[in-house]
Amino acid sequence: MELTVTAALLSTALLLVNLASILLASLKLKRPGRIAPPAGKAPPVSIVVPSRGVEPFAEETLERAFSLDWPRYELIFCVAHADDPVARPVTDAIARFPAVPARLLVGDDHISGNPKLNNCVKGWEAARHRWVILADSNVLMPRDYVQHLMAAWRPDTGLVCSTPIGSRPDGFWAEVECAFLNTLQARWQYTGEAIGLGFAQGKSMLWDKPMLDANGGIRALAAEIAEDAAATKLVNGLGLRVNLVASPFEQPLGFRTLGEIWSRQARWARLRRVTFPLFFAPEILVGAAVPLALALVAAAGAGFSLSATALVVLVVAYLPECALASAKSWHLSLRMVPAMMARDCILPIVWARGWLSGAVDWRGNTMTIHTSAVAELEETPSGA
Repeated sequence: MELTVTAALLSTALLLVNLASILLASLKLKRPGRIAPPAGKAPPVSIVVPSRGVEPFAEETLERAFSLDWPRYELIFCVAHADDPVARPVTDAIARFPAVPARLLVGDDHISGNPKLNNCVKGWEAARHRWVILADSNVLMPRDYVQHLMAAWRPDTGLVCSTPIGSRPDGFWAEVECAFLNTLQARWQYTGEAIGLGFAQGKSMLWDKPMLDANGGIRALAAEIAEDAAATKLVNGLGLRVNLVASPFEQPLGFRTLGEIWSRQARWARLRRVTFPLFFAPEILVGAAVPLALALVAAAGAGFSLSATALVVLVVAYLPECALASAKSWHLSLRMVPAMMARDCILPIVWARGWLSGAVDWRGNTMTIHTSAVAELEETPSGA
């Protein structure tokens, strides 16, 4: 009987924490909405875009970058190798939009085991303006992209970020990717901000360049294997805050396979494990798997129907997630609940993988991430 009561209480507690996280995140998040261009003099902005390979929706994301509703900005595209397939579409876009100052820089500065950070160094050093945005190439920038980032800056801010929101999934496993990115990872990141635990996210990062340069510059982000983890610790160490935009930006997904999802989630889990181990440890309790297992143990001990118990737990777990996605205009379809269930089956395995060493893949780069947050990087040829 004691085991039955304990399992029931733990299951209920975890479901309540899950619900609380959704409520807290919903208070921080806003539905996508346009922000008008600044009426007065707006500061010029440099946008550094590290690129590797031609991704789905590359033409659209490039066009969006050249169509921002901000008076003065420059685009600095960075590739590690001149023969990277993405170099041609970038140079074509630069030619099509001559009104926007833009450059393509080629070269690789090996300051860390993080290939993305290495690719960004030359762009950071070439940036002409005080405000610098590091933006992943697969971010679908809205016209008011800069406005959203600037609007989140406060006097005590050291960095503004946006977590990616998955959109346009093609196939079931892309739906699973949406379930990971949106109502799980984004939700918990905004929950963290709501309780004063702001964590950086590398998809879109707005920096005050003189502030970062005074504290080691972009090379200071090599202190951790993940640049966003290093950014979080650097900013917090200065007594400043990491803020998130109120309406996070889209990342169109296209087609995804189970192998691609596993590769990304395993890498991210390992990175979280070595950079923030105390926050990573309780991740095993996130999702429906653990509360469902506990509820079934309690139901079996009390003689309740296992199928009815499972149904109640799944409704309590997933209906609020769907409500959050609907309220914030995120992707939602009839396949999302099965996708959430698949995600929560994968989560415990990903969590266990996070505690193990060994090689992971980072966009064509094979690396071994050690417990010291250092990586050994073996780069494959560009475009592989």
